[in-house]
Amino acid sequence: MTWKKFSGEIIQSSIHEEIEKSIIRETQNGFKLKVCIGTDSQVKGAITDFATVIVLLREHHGGFMYIHQEKSTQQVSIKERMLVEVQKSIEAAYSICDLLDVYDVALEVHADINTNPLFKSNKALNDAMGYIMSMGFIFKAKPEAFASSTCADKMVH
Repeated sequence: MTWKKFSGEIIQSSIHEEIEKSIIRETQNGFKLKVCIGTDSQVKGAITDFATVIVLLREHHGGFMYIHQEKSTQQVSIKERMLVEVQKSIEAAYSICDLLDVYDVALEVHADINTNPLFKSNKALNDAMGYIMSMGFIFKAKPEAFASSTCADKMVH
């Protein structure tokens, strides 16, 4: 799985190694960190673009992110697409959660799902929330889900 920095630079090591180096560096520089993970997708004709981001937030000092992008030709309903987004975020969270425990870094999984029932994505809210929380992760939906609805969103448009 290929991850890159916002600059476009491809991460040569595993994302696990990269995140660990970042946590050590940022902690040594005196920053308290929180990690937010989210995925967004965009349907373009027969292709769906997915972008998953791992955002490292420095408390009161901005942050930076790592991005993984992939494409799918599978046609699914909006609810299924929302749940695929959640699955991709959980996979990313699962790949680094042991590090976050070791270094005592908080983790949130963000779902690009609207809490307002008038929006189509809301159909997936309860399933997504149950899925994320059953894995032991903190769940955030819109409008608090900036990792998916702002950061990842920029990578699929």
